[in-house]
Amino acid sequence: MDVRYASGSLDRAGKALLAERLTEVLIQMEGGANTEGGRAFAWVCFSEFAMDDLWIAGRCNVTSGAGPAFLVHVSVPEGYMNRVHKNEVHAGVASSVAEATHTAVSELRLLTIIDEVTEGNWGSRGLPISLESIALAVGQPEDGPRLEWSRAYFAAKACAAAMAGFPVDMGGLPPSMSREMEKP
Repeated sequence: MDVRYASGSLDRAGKALLAERLTEVLIQMEGGANTEGGRAFAWVCFSEFAMDDLWIAGRCNVTSGAGPAFLVHVSVPEGYMNRVHKNEVHAGVASSVAEATHTAVSELRLLTIIDEVTEGNWGSRGLPISLESIALAVGQPEDGPRLEWSRAYFAAKACAAAMAGFPVDMGGLPPSMSREMEKP
C-alpha cells in the first residue's frame, strides 16, 4: 500500500499503528495468510505531502478545519479479489486510518484506489511473479476457494481473448494457463 497523507495528519505513533492495521488489512486481503510469506508481501509505504499540495475541484482543500487527508493506493494481483474482497479492503483501510488518526470515518478525506496489477507485471529481483506463486507463497491452498475463483476468472479471460483473436503470447494469464489461448 502506498499511503500519502497531508502533513500533520499523522504523528509517529499514528504511523506505527496505521502500518500495523494496514498490514492486517493486507493479510486479510491475502485470504488470512498470516504466515511469514504472507507478511513478506505486506508492504506499507508512507509519503507525507505539504498541506497546500492537495487540491480538489481546483481549490486547495487542506485547511485547519477539515479532517485528515489521505490517498491510499492498494496494489493487488489481477484476478485475486472479487467484489466482496475489494469492499472489505475499502472498509479496512478507512477504519485503519480513522483509528490511527482518532477521527471518525465520516470526517476523513480519504480516497482509496485498488490497482490490479496485470498478470506478468508483478516482479521481484528481476523476475516475474505470477498470481499463483504469490498465492502459494502466502499460504493459500492450491485447491482452496481463493485460487479456484482466480482460475475461473483467468479461464474466462483466456476464452474471451481467444474468441477475440488476441495473439497467443499476449501475456496476462498465469503460467499454468498460458496455453489456454492455443486451444481451439
